[in-house]
Amino acid sequence: MDTGTLAAAVAAVGATGGLAAWAGAHAGRARAREAEAHARDASEELARRVASAREASAVQDLILDAMQEGVLLFDVDQDTAFANAALERHLGSRPSSIAQLYPLDVREMVRGVITASQPATVEVERSAPPRWLRVTATPAGEGAALVVVTDITESRRIEAVRRDFVANASHELKTPAASIQAAAETLRSVVDHDPDAAPRFAVQLEREALRLSRIVADLLDLSRLESGSELNERIRLDAIVREEAERYVEQAREASIELTVQTPEPVAVRGAARDLSLLVRNLIDNAIRYTAPGGAVSVSVSVSPGASGEVTLAVGDTGVGIPARDLPRVFERFYRVDRARSRETGGTGLGLAIVRHVAENHGGSVSVKSEIGNGSTFTVRLPDAGHRRSASTAEMG
Repeated sequence: MDTGTLAAAVAAVGATGGLAAWAGAHAGRARAREAEAHARDASEELARRVASAREASAVQDLILDAMQEGVLLFDVDQDTAFANAALERHLGSRPSSIAQLYPLDVREMVRGVITASQPATVEVERSAPPRWLRVTATPAGEGAALVVVTDITESRRIEAVRRDFVANASHELKTPAASIQAAAETLRSVVDHDPDAAPRFAVQLEREALRLSRIVADLLDLSRLESGSELNERIRLDAIVREEAERYVEQAREASIELTVQTPEPVAVRGAARDLSLLVRNLIDNAIRYTAPGGAVSVSVSVSPGASGEVTLAVGDTGVGIPARDLPRVFERFYRVDRARSRETGGTGLGLAIVRHVAENHGGSVSVKSEIGNGSTFTVRLPDAGHRRSASTAEMG
């Protein structure tokens, strides 16, 4: 091989090596860019997952904090891993561990659940403020426990009200029933031996039978009202007030009581005429029963200004009044300020409870102001459903 040919071969080899080196460098850069892209994608995916996890955790915390039940999670070291806002409201604090959990009955119950790996429930009473709590603990793994705290104060109260209602209803029904039985037995024995006494026992029979009938009627009304009132009708409250007051004109006159009714025309509310009549009837009847001869009972209907406002029905009397300590309870079933007077006048102890149910069913409220010896005023407020004209005053009795 001559010199020229050798030089050409060497040059060719050199060129081929340089090309290979260049190709290798280019491939390396491509792989680096690919690796960088993969790393960037992985980083973005990780960021998305972290953000998603944080969002899920935030949603979970939001849901748990919005719950009425308190939620408390203890980890395997028996330290608090999670506690929502309701838990602190129910227990009064956020325990850092089971050792800091109060009341003691709850602490012992949770420890027993962890030891036995069996769920358990306990009900405890807190004194400040007075509340009943139902605490349920469930095993959540080795040494861990999930605790749920529910405030059952209202359900306890309702249960007590129902229990008292049954007891009171039984007692109220038993009294006239026993009187009827005794009067009937006596009447049977005196018909032959003392005929002149028969009318007296017959009157007693009639009086107690009427009282029994009133109690049963009021109980049926209460039962119906607990299911709500139909609010589809547009009712003239002023007309109902005048109509119901008219029923008591003679009774008020015989008791030497002045009965005054003042209503604007018209005053409309939306509701059930039957139930509103029941409300007005009970308020007027109650006012007359507890007002002495020579006193006065006033019934008025007023409206707040504006196209849509509030209708106010007020029934006032100059009667015996109600002690301040009894005012919060006068709307309870069978609650009587003066039991002897109530029975003497024929009251059932259910009238004001009926008034409260009717008012609340119509989206309204009832309140009372009273002073011993100076009478009482019961005020019912209902949503207005119409326009009014000028007021008119009528005096009855």
